[in-house]
Amino acid sequence: MTALVILDRDGVINEDSDAFVKSVSEWRPIPGSVEAIARLSSAGFTIAVATNQSGVGRGLFSRETVYRMHAKMRRLVRAAGGEIAHVVFCPHRPDEGCDCRKPLPGLLHQIERLSGIALPGAWMVGDSLRDLQAGEAVGCRLLLGRTGKGVATEQNVKDDPPHWWSAVTIVDDLAAAADVMLEVAA
Repeated sequence: MTALVILDRDGVINEDSDAFVKSVSEWRPIPGSVEAIARLSSAGFTIAVATNQSGVGRGLFSRETVYRMHAKMRRLVRAAGGEIAHVVFCPHRPDEGCDCRKPLPGLLHQIERLSGIALPGAWMVGDSLRDLQAGEAVGCRLLLGRTGKGVATEQNVKDDPPHWWSAVTIVDDLAAAADVMLEVAA
């Protein structure tokens, strides 16, 4: 059985911005992230990306721009010897009431349908509470990266963690997350 890894994008794979990542030139990988994806892919993991992109719904950038950012991400991973099997995104604003915006698990269910791999036991790597809430809702193993909003997320839940927080593995970055997943798979 193939192991599934679901990655958040902004703050996990690429540098995040409070002003949104609005163009291909603003999409810059976090050092080591592309190589980490390639290592996981080469080891037989199926890699998927699930990302909220409300900037589309807010009119800050187009779907086409998102597709171009994802093409760049996939090119970089391919050049490093890996493959991203699936990329899904939510274009909706938070007030639109969709079922795909994390923390709801709609994007993860899309990945399950596309990949044919059941979500329980898959890995979910995020930098925000909503990433982990989406993964927790469908039985994923959870990793919080300290890149992006990760340090703030860790601090924000310290005093009142969700009941499932003890199951979260906290790592410095996607490279460290890959080390954890590869060790468990060994």
